Amino acid sequence: MHQAMNNYKRIVVKIGSNVLSRNDGTLDITRMSAIVDQVALLHKRGIEIIMVSSGAVASGRSEMRGNKSMRQHLDAVSQRQLFSAVGQAKLINRYYELFREHGIVCGQVLTTKEDFSTRHQYLNQKHCMEVMLDNGVIPIVNENDTISVTELMFTDNDELSGLIASMMGAQALMLLSNVDGVYDGDPSDPASNVIKEIAPDEKETTEAETFICQSRSSLGRGGMSSKFNTARKAAAESIAVYIANGKREGILQSIIDGDPTVPHTLFAPSTRPVSGVKKWIAHSNSFAKGAIHVNQGAFEALTSTRAASLLPVGVTRVEGEFEKDDIVKIISPTGIAFALGRIGCDSITAEMQAGKQGNRPLIHYNYLYIEKENNG
Repeated sequence: MHQAMNNYKRIVVKIGSNVLSRNDGTLDITRMSAIVDQVALLHKRGIEIIMVSSGAVASGRSEMRGNKSMRQHLDAVSQRQLFSAVGQAKLINRYYELFREHGIVCGQVLTTKEDFSTRHQYLNQKHCMEVMLDNGVIPIVNENDTISVTELMFTDNDELSGLIASMMGAQALMLLSNVDGVYDGDPSDPASNVIKEIAPDEKETTEAETFICQSRSSLGRGGMSSKFNTARKAAAESIAVYIANGKREGILQSIIDGDPTVPHTLFAPSTRPVSGVKKWIAHSNSFAKGAIHVNQGAFEALTSTRAASLLPVGVTRVEGEFEKDDIVKIISPTGIAFALGRIGCDSITAEMQAGKQGNRPLIHYNYLYIEKENNG
């Protein structure tokens, strides 16, 4: 079964826009204060906490609403940059003041998707937050929306929180939204119930996914589908993931202490550990620089239960240009991207060796991540 709830040493708490914002889009200071109170209590119990907080754009929007000098014809990207620049300063200042009342120091960490694209940048971010935690500082992470636009953006802060939990070796990830969890039907239907636990089993997660509503939230970029995908991936990396209602009083303590009366959905963690390098590779799909197409023999070897490296003899085609140590996708004979790996040579060398025997692996098993749900 999953780890005892009160044994978590490090958790990531993701707070969605719909938790921190009122219906009119303004920042809900009362809710912020209640969440900070909960985090402070867990912090004083010795649990290391990393917060991934939305709300900057909503905060900036409300701040600029009465500003007569604001130009109304700003495009969507310009508005997002403006609101986040103003709102992030307001948001982190409010967190700073609220935590200071508890004698706790918090620190701001702004990141972009590009900061996860190389192993060096990835480890730099990890080191920064490790130093903060070692010194009793609570990191408050958000995407740097002032420079993250279009293809450089995370899908949403659900995706970012999954990356952070994986990178920091957290035992649990709390995805706080304005719903109680994953329902077994339409959440607005009184006959629907919250699914209490989803096992790390492909059949069970596939069944649960049929209930997911595809609509996104009114204030953020995410939705239940995004939370479900983040939770499934993190659970596969041995992280317990909880989807719960951040507007419920004392929700964090209730989950940590195992209160059975409080509704939430737990994605039980896999019992198979994943190495740090493979965790990074697992989240690097959007950073892939090229693709390696393999034959049926290589596909079956790589997706079997036995550890296998990608040998040149199994390669049928090399696509794109890449350098040694770049992330590449691995494509099955049916055209499905089923794995990611850190390539051991550049694209020219890979093309020269494709289909030949007797050469060293193009991708060693230690730098290969098989995406289980794409094995078909």
